[in-house]
Amino acid sequence: MDRYLTVADVSESARRLVSRFPGTCRLRRVGASREGRPIEMLSVGHGPHHVLVVARPHPDEPVGGVTALALAERVAGGGRPAAATDPALVTWDIVLCLDPDGAALSEGVEEATAGPGHTLGNYYRSAFRPVAAEQPEWAPIVPRHLPESQALFDVIDGLRPFIQCSLHSVEAGGSWTQLTRDLPGLAVPFRTSAAELSIPVQHGTFDALYWENPGPGIHVLPPPESTGRLAAGSENIGLSTWCAPQRYGGVTAIVEVPMWASDMAGDLSPHPEAAHVLRDLSRLVRDGGEQVTAIFDKARGFLPPAEASAPVRVLEWMADDLYDLVADSWAPLARQAADAPHRLTTSQVCALDVVARRQPLRAAGLLLRLLAASDDAAAPGLHRELDALFTTWCEDFEKSLRLRWVPVHHQVRHQSRTVVAAAESALTSERASR
Repeated sequence: MDRYLTVADVSESARRLVSRFPGTCRLRRVGASREGRPIEMLSVGHGPHHVLVVARPHPDEPVGGVTALALAERVAGGGRPAAATDPALVTWDIVLCLDPDGAALSEGVEEATAGPGHTLGNYYRSAFRPVAAEQPEWAPIVPRHLPESQALFDVIDGLRPFIQCSLHSVEAGGSWTQLTRDLPGLAVPFRTSAAELSIPVQHGTFDALYWENPGPGIHVLPPPESTGRLAAGSENIGLSTWCAPQRYGGVTAIVEVPMWASDMAGDLSPHPEAAHVLRDLSRLVRDGGEQVTAIFDKARGFLPPAEASAPVRVLEWMADDLYDLVADSWAPLARQAADAPHRLTTSQVCALDVVARRQPLRAAGLLLRLLAASDDAAAPGLHRELDALFTTWCEDFEKSLRLRWVPVHHQVRHQSRTVVAAAESALTSERASR
């Protein structure tokens, strides 16, 4: 399959799997979203050991739904046997979509990136990503109680999985995996899979910049006493759903795959002008944020109130201090790069470049949708003004990082291979510890 699937499509496909493999597959509701949408879990196998897979934790990352089905099909069908995919030994419990409310607001992404329409512009015009306090995996560190988060905590407490795999994707760059504990058996199959599919391995990543790095593209959460090395905003990461399996000796793997690849993501050569580029990127994210916010301010009077509109809440959150928070977090890196030229690699700078460019684009895409839906007389003019900026930013993004589309079936194959390899490594570790 070379297209993303909506939540409804994934749910229907799961039901067909249950019909095909009635003795192996079960589908049940494990919770409900804030707006009452069901959170469904497909279980495959009857083994005493549990792998928990979480799809669509971020609604603007659609690959996870397709990967979830590919994993279920592999285990149920019994192909390419391995201990971790033996349904008599291991049960695979797959949450089909953790944030169905967010996915409903991001539903256009599946069509916007289908066929020849997979452009950055189409993606950002359709994608929705909630504020941090409304992201189910991340909300507990705020702390913010969400029914989606509680549903996942309940599943973890009930199943006690030896591994949880969270299916993520990034707009651009390379692939990487974040772990709450090192899995020595993962690095080789991860790297081999990426190479076979021409997906660059991301050496250095924006949200794990200070994590331990035992292998290319593998990042391990530092122990609690090292929390000062975490990126800004993640000091309480131990409260997140990622760390919940640790209560039972389990590990979590966050598996990231790119929608658009940049070969710069795998370039380990020292960046010749890292300090200068980091200062430019800080200005880029601030300037882009200010331009979007200026148009947002002009539209506030006729847009829905924040309490009634998740997209408006995102725009207010970003306008408040998010752009500055991102830019300020790179100041120490810029100083280090100035003191020690060639310290930062091209791949690390590439990862930060992606963040700098995507922040204003996320906001602009949301605001363009709101303006297009408004019947206020001022909306068309503001839409034209913002659309011109948005188009230029997308073109600059594609050219600066030399982006190329990664076919969906390659994204899925790499993500599913990485999940199985992580599960195999974790199962081996668990058995050895007994």
